[in-house]
Amino acid sequence: MSLNTNPLETSFALLRDYENEFTTCFYSTLFSDYPQVKPLFKAVRMDEQAKKLFASLVLVVNNLTKPDVLTNALKGLGTRHVKYGVLPEHYPMVGATLLKAMSITLKDNWTPDIEEAWAGAYSAITEIMLEGTEYPEEILSPDRQSTPLSV
Repeated sequence: MSLNTNPLETSFALLRDYENEFTTCFYSTLFSDYPQVKPLFKAVRMDEQAKKLFASLVLVVNNLTKPDVLTNALKGLGTRHVKYGVLPEHYPMVGATLLKAMSITLKDNWTPDIEEAWAGAYSAITEIMLEGTEYPEEILSPDRQSTPLSV
């Protein structure tokens, strides 16, 4: 995984100061832009879920230079997401929401370089998470497969 780590680390350092604002924005945007994912969260305490989301981002940023650690953690995360009912088609929705929530939260500090770095990182994250999944063949058929996140 080859990522542009500097903009990821720099932007995340800024985002850390706005954790609650970011996670609130993320989930409100996710549910308004993609209401079809709401059922995945029906049995979830959203305050805990918000903390898990941010902890996952911390894990990614803290391990950008440790590909083995990051790969193992993300494959495990992918495996767990299958158990939650997450499908490959949900990944682009989350990716678009992630970028949107970051841009809203970081305001003027959100630049094209940072957006490009996060889009690339999320694409790599998705690929690794999906490597950790075992979906039935009909779910992974070409007409249902997730599409890459576009910038």
